[in-house]
Amino acid sequence: MRAALRLLAVPSGVGTQSAGLKQVPPALLPPIPLYRRLLRAHRKFLPAEMRVLGDEYIKSEFRAHRDTDNPVHIVGFLTEWQTYAQQIEGENWRGEKMDKSKVDKMSGMYSAGWHVTHVTTLCA
Repeated sequence: MRAALRLLAVPSGVGTQSAGLKQVPPALLPPIPLYRRLLRAHRKFLPAEMRVLGDEYIKSEFRAHRDTDNPVHIVGFLTEWQTYAQQIEGENWRGEKMDKSKVDKMSGMYSAGWHVTHVTTLCA
């Protein structure tokens, strides 16, 4: 993500009180502070097994989107990760089912892992 394009990030109304999420702050965090916030949230709130998987996923996603030039993609990327950080820090996510549309947007390896886990759970 180029420095000039990062400045184009604008707030959105993604998180709502009715969804059990905190309202999105007035400004999106820049990528590096957001990245650090996510890793700190994993360290503080996740069990060791989930933390390892989550940290690897965050690192791979931020690396994959490092050279993104499209401002719409950058804003969407930062907004989704900031919402995720709020969920983890709020601890409202435990026991929730993951939305199918979010699973479909995941990278191949992670999406396949979710589908295998989901099917295994249903068959048991």
